[in-house]
Amino acid sequence: MDFLPIFLDIREQPCLVVGGGEVAARKCALLLRAGARVTVLAPSLCAALDADLAAARIAHRVASFRQEDLEGMAVAIAATSDQAVNRAVAAAARARRIPVNVVDQPALCSFILPSIIERAPLVVAVSSGGASPVLARLLRARLESLIPAGYGRLAELAGAYRDRVKARFKPAERRRFWERALQGPIAELVFSGRDAEAREALEATLEDTRLSFSGGEVSLVGAGPGDPDLLTFRALRLMQQADVVVYDRLVSQPILNLVRLEAERIYAGKERAQHALPQEDINQLLVRLAREGKRVVRLKGGDPFIFGRGGEEIDTLAAEGIPFQVVPGITAAAGCASYAGIPLTHRDYAQSVVFVTGHMQDGSMNLNWRSLAQPRQTIVFYMGLVGIDVLCRELAAHGLPAATPAALIQQGTTPQQRVLTATLESLPDLVRRSSVKAPTLIIIGEVVTLRDRLKWFEPAA
Repeated sequence: MDFLPIFLDIREQPCLVVGGGEVAARKCALLLRAGARVTVLAPSLCAALDADLAAARIAHRVASFRQEDLEGMAVAIAATSDQAVNRAVAAAARARRIPVNVVDQPALCSFILPSIIERAPLVVAVSSGGASPVLARLLRARLESLIPAGYGRLAELAGAYRDRVKARFKPAERRRFWERALQGPIAELVFSGRDAEAREALEATLEDTRLSFSGGEVSLVGAGPGDPDLLTFRALRLMQQADVVVYDRLVSQPILNLVRLEAERIYAGKERAQHALPQEDINQLLVRLAREGKRVVRLKGGDPFIFGRGGEEIDTLAAEGIPFQVVPGITAAAGCASYAGIPLTHRDYAQSVVFVTGHMQDGSMNLNWRSLAQPRQTIVFYMGLVGIDVLCRELAAHGLPAATPAALIQQGTTPQQRVLTATLESLPDLVRRSSVKAPTLIIIGEVVTLRDRLKWFEPAA
């Protein structure tokens, strides 16, 4: 290692920053977040430091640097454009054994400031030792996606119970306890904002001499419309922790590839008139798996609560007393429309948008056509491919002009995406000639005319 990673306690400690520009302001902000008493030595201050001075967050001395300025300082940072001044600060600080950082000059530093992921009180630091700060920032950005904001509250909860756990368990048992508490249902309660329940669960676990949780839980997770980059951070974390994943037909293979390798995969996909598992069987399967003590992810394309029957599944879980949580996903309407370059609303074209399922539970299309066929409204049909003739005919019959722009999106947001644009009158014939297959989404409304101007995602042919 070129540098020893350490964390300094500088709360209420005097620290000196030499320089008054934007770079100096960023270093001051870090010191202030750590609780330091900051003095800035500079002829003038940038706007950010002026604001800090006005709020009495920093002290300011208008003077050139002298070695005496370092007396009593815990840390020194040189952030000027004058290399001679920077070198003088570094030399004087080293002579006094004061930790010193010179911005963008690792050779002059006795310490460096890493890229930081802060989930107070948890802090993660990433450094390239000054070799490539940009690479360190890129790595930090990747880590940001893997560390939920709730980790800070989880750390605080663990800290509150640390002494009791230490007194209650031997070292090996203590490790087992924390591994389970910080990765399992207790952690998920914190991440979902249910801190009081997490505290109660931790109290109960402390009294459990078997060091095991009484049962599993189910996470109803929206996988989005197909592009794995559209998964939420929470969805990805739960997929990586799952013991079992029960997934639908609309969950793409690239998304399934992100599931923990050791997890059992159960296919529960449904196509029109072809169900791998009837819905009631799926509901009971989730109950059974949770009662076996497993962490179950019910992975559904799009969003679980938008034509995903998620409400039916958690209704059964709630009735059976199974712990569950719901993780929203990007619904197909939002994802596919965006990737096709079709805004669902636009001040010049549409002031409302309505989502409609293309077939009812009994297979019919008995919809409120009059309310759908309204001007300046975008209509999005889910599962409308089979009934496309009916929906186009009925909308026209109830007042929507035959020339109304329409689009069909097949496998939206994926490399296989196809977008067909036509009119309400011509769309059914175009679909028949184009050998379109599900999954598809149909968008009808004037906003479709914007596609040619706004499209940005064009999969390779």
